[in-house]
Amino acid sequence: MAEWPELRQPIDDVRAAMTSLRWHQALRRRIPEAAAESRVRGAQASGELDGARLPVDQVREYIAGVREWPADPDPVDEVVRGVIAATAATEDVRGYVLTAPAQALARLHVAAVGHLPQESGDAADGGPGDGLGRPRRAGESCGELIELGEAPDPSEVTERLALLGDVLRGHAGLPGVVVAAIAHGEIAALRPFRRANGVVARALERSLVQATGLDPTGVAVPELGHFRQGMTAYVGALSAYTSGSRDGVRLWLEHCCAALVAAADEGRAVADAVLAGRLPS
Repeated sequence: MAEWPELRQPIDDVRAAMTSLRWHQALRRRIPEAAAESRVRGAQASGELDGARLPVDQVREYIAGVREWPADPDPVDEVVRGVIAATAATEDVRGYVLTAPAQALARLHVAAVGHLPQESGDAADGGPGDGLGRPRRAGESCGELIELGEAPDPSEVTERLALLGDVLRGHAGLPGVVVAAIAHGEIAALRPFRRANGVVARALERSLVQATGLDPTGVAVPELGHFRQGMTAYVGALSAYTSGSRDGVRLWLEHCCAALVAAADEGRAVADAVLAGRLPS
């Protein structure tokens, strides 16, 4: 795929944008500060892509611990809390996502839904049950991302997750943008968990953007890159990928390249704010 003629320029554009970000003056000494703000903006955008809208300032307050979660949370609070936890977990996951991808997925899923009540519920209703951190089993369904069609059978999920693991462990020589895009697309298409698949897919992409060296600083904001193209474009590109056709996969990869260029642009905006002392304390 990296050699497809239509993708050469978009892939080069991503590399150039990420290289420009890496050499930003603010990132000589203040990467942790900038990366923390990237996670704030990324979590807010990932929540929006899951239909949970909270102002970025409120997300920042939750992450900083200066705002307490409601005792009786509504669905938006529950989603955003999981998104924040999964986005934070990428800082740990990036260290082993390329060598132990199954463990990385489990860690991200636990972060995304671990705060929710783990009720025993009927497997057919898509409830959490005992599915924390593990892929769906026979008889377990998923009602998420219905725009992509019916979620694959658990037996297919198991096979394709194994193939994805092979790709991640054998990633050497592949452009980071291709690795991250395929991983994001596969998790969204497979919906391996009963819930929070979109959150996990985007967190996995963030961890891979760092782990592959595409943006080792963690300052780019991939989630915002997807969000800024619009929900219709995001779901449409995922639907194209799910079709399995060459054109569908190409469209998704082009979408991801555009998203990561925008992610680097937002990273530079974060770095500019750090340099100018404009980030909220």
